[in-house]
Amino acid sequence: MIKADLQLKPIFPFEPISTSITPAGDNWITQVKWDGVRMLLYYDGNEVKLLNRKKNERTSQYPEFQDIESFCSAGSVILDGEIIAFEHGRPSFHEVMRRDSLKQPQRIKQSIRQVPVTFMIFDILLYNGEWVTDRPLFYRQQLLESVITARNNVQIVQNFRDGAALFSMMRQYGMEGVVYKDLSSTYSLNGKDGRWKKHKVIHDLIAVVGGVTFRDTMVNSLLLGLYSENQDLVYIGHAGTGKLTQKDWATITENAKRMQIPGKPFINEPERSKTATWVEPKLTVKVEYLELTHGGTLRHPSIQAVVIRDKSECTIDQLKENTV
Repeated sequence: MIKADLQLKPIFPFEPISTSITPAGDNWITQVKWDGVRMLLYYDGNEVKLLNRKKNERTSQYPEFQDIESFCSAGSVILDGEIIAFEHGRPSFHEVMRRDSLKQPQRIKQSIRQVPVTFMIFDILLYNGEWVTDRPLFYRQQLLESVITARNNVQIVQNFRDGAALFSMMRQYGMEGVVYKDLSSTYSLNGKDGRWKKHKVIHDLIAVVGGVTFRDTMVNSLLLGLYSENQDLVYIGHAGTGKLTQKDWATITENAKRMQIPGKPFINEPERSKTATWVEPKLTVKVEYLELTHGGTLRHPSIQAVVIRDKSECTIDQLKENTV
């Protein structure tokens, strides 16, 4: 086996920029944008590790990918992809977060059957001890095809030539969107540029909870905010619908009571100020929405999951990206 321990330090993956236009030209391919968790698999010839896009380790959460020799022939490798879970036949961010947030070994073991996941691989960064990030995407995809043996929970993401048609299909089925990629593109570590572009059907963002409302003794709505360039928390709307379970709402209720503060953390005035209970802006959630209204609030926001994110990710810039 070829080992590459010194080269397997965690990296920040290449990110696409937002677009609303399908790029033209024969050098572009289109892939489904799966609503999952970005994940990189590192294998030095001895040990498999899984780390998300923020370099947080998730190896223990997904033990089904430890037997790498059953689906990958490389002696050492770094694979880039997305871990997804399904609900009613469609990718569900809420379901995959059920797996991603687990810590106890027994619950993780049970979840393998209860919440099965699939590793959708779309790139290879290192092969047998050598970086291939400076090679064009079409070469890396050929290499990926030669070293990966697909199985039920390990798949290579498919290329499509007709980006407009694929995006139309994603819209028809209520999927997240597509990613356009230049076949000549190298892989920029910790990079983000127009050689990869994401085109979303439904907008989403990570918001901070700055207040809640109650129905009887249970929280039934979250007041959402994003940070401005001056680090002010700007109110962007409230949401009480989505994919949170009764258990999720019970946990939020318990945390809200513990995190209660006397004054509002928002710089502007929320719609539900009179009935709101203000909380420390620590809880973060993934929210889907249709558009931003003229009043600066989200139209039809829907809470997808409670996530653990730093406030530096919960900025107003997310709204700018989604209007590109």
